[in-house]
Amino acid sequence: MSLFLGVDGGGSKTAFVVLNSSGQIVAETQSPSCYYFSDGIDLVGRVLTDGIGAISAQAGIKTTDIDYAFFGLPGYGEVSTDIARLDALPHEILGHGRYSCDNDMVCGWAGSLGAVDGINVISGTGSMTYGERDGRGHRVGGWSELFGDEGSAYWVAIRGLNAYSRMSDGRLPRGPLYDVVKKRVDVSGDLDLIDVVVNRWKGQRGAIADLSKTVVEAAGLGDPVAVQIITDACTELATIVDTTRTELGFAAEEIIPVSYSGGMFTASAVRQGFEQALTVLHPSYELRTPLFGPAIGAALYAAKKAGTPLSDTALANLRSN
Repeated sequence: MSLFLGVDGGGSKTAFVVLNSSGQIVAETQSPSCYYFSDGIDLVGRVLTDGIGAISAQAGIKTTDIDYAFFGLPGYGEVSTDIARLDALPHEILGHGRYSCDNDMVCGWAGSLGAVDGINVISGTGSMTYGERDGRGHRVGGWSELFGDEGSAYWVAIRGLNAYSRMSDGRLPRGPLYDVVKKRVDVSGDLDLIDVVVNRWKGQRGAIADLSKTVVEAAGLGDPVAVQIITDACTELATIVDTTRTELGFAAEEIIPVSYSGGMFTASAVRQGFEQALTVLHPSYELRTPLFGPAIGAALYAAKKAGTPLSDTALANLRSN
């Protein structure tokens, strides 16, 4: 029975899964985030060492028993000079070279679509797409919150905060968004919002992105500005999917499986708006509910990279677990 290790790194945690070829989860665990841009690249090695040690003990195996591993690492590929070091780190821990590394976006795609050809769009704190067709992968988006990540939670939240400031000034009529934001941030004076976001939160991406929930809530209450922000976000996400389709060379008549991952898609308004926006752009998109989470996706991709993708029967077993 073959064993596959999947590692999904993220901004808040790193998830580890050992999966066997019959579709059974042998072990799973979590470690702290391995996002290393703030703390240095050595953080990745420490997190992977601890996580692989823990999951190997839980599974009752040695690292040499793992047939293939896939490491989805946040930030991978975004600093060219770091790639060689990131590629080498797992070898030091596993003691063998049966693995590959890539950006964690691959985990979301593989989990959502079961590692079949198609496109996955991520809208969490940031946004991007990843798709594969005939063995070739392509990424669109993910250019950071400073000048990209359109349609992401951060992008939605920033537009919501801007609308709040305009409503406070009288540049926009005050709708439900004004009251929802003020209640969520818990400020008495409107300008206190600056103190909270800039001084207390120090502009932290995650804290700001969480305010996207207030925009979704306000849209549900009928705030026209919030509704437009959500509509625009869905259009942006559909656009990066459509660009991915073009770059991967899907033929006009091909059915193109599309799925999604990330916190923004927990809102039904976002899922519905995204589906409508896709329909406008191309008639052959087939929107699919995500099959698995990104950690399982990493293990599925490990099996695929090993040349032994899980069978339909094994995938059915995995879904029934």
